[in-house]
Amino acid sequence: MQTEKVVNHIVNWLKAYAINANVNGFVIGIYGGIDSAVTSTLCAQTGLKVLCIEMPIHQAESHVSRAQEHIAQLKSKFNNVSDTRTDLTPVFEEFKTEVSLTGKKEIVDMALANTRARLRMTTLYYHAGLLGLLVAGTGNKVEDFGVGFYTKYGDGGVDLSPIADLLKSEVYKIGTFLDVSASIMKAAPSDGLFGDARSDEDQIGASYPN
Repeated sequence: MQTEKVVNHIVNWLKAYAINANVNGFVIGIYGGIDSAVTSTLCAQTGLKVLCIEMPIHQAESHVSRAQEHIAQLKSKFNNVSDTRTDLTPVFEEFKTEVSLTGKKEIVDMALANTRARLRMTTLYYHAGLLGLLVAGTGNKVEDFGVGFYTKYGDGGVDLSPIADLLKSEVYKIGTFLDVSASIMKAAPSDGLFGDARSDEDQIGASYPN
């Protein structure tokens, strides 16, 4: 892969897409993983407004610290990047008091995990509507557009997907090229939707190439 050419192509495509849509830029959820780190950096390189949003729901401290490290790094490099934080834990807990939690634990847990993703999507679109931004998705070719490892109307609910044509290994190559922080580069990919240590590979049942 010709990494620099791929990066330039995606950045130019993002900028042209936003200009043609007559919007101000992009909003993206930052979760401490490689996909959101690479996608947000590509968006930042357009020079258009980029709003990074943390949306913790009982989030692991390691995820939070990596997300905050990435946002700080991005803001130090790009003056078009801003950030905000919406703690969705109280919203999620209130939701649970209004629905039935009876049934097989694994089924309830999966439904709640998907609910977390959909609360995040709602938050992203709130800010997008408020500020005239596009919601940038973080799905790659393997997970979202290969095996279908995403939440419908959750992380799958986006306006555009900048890394949709990239294999996970290619996302990592671009991450290295973009100087994504080492803590994110070496962390096991995880959607963080279950409140435990399970990785994406654990859930998919297959490993990524080394």
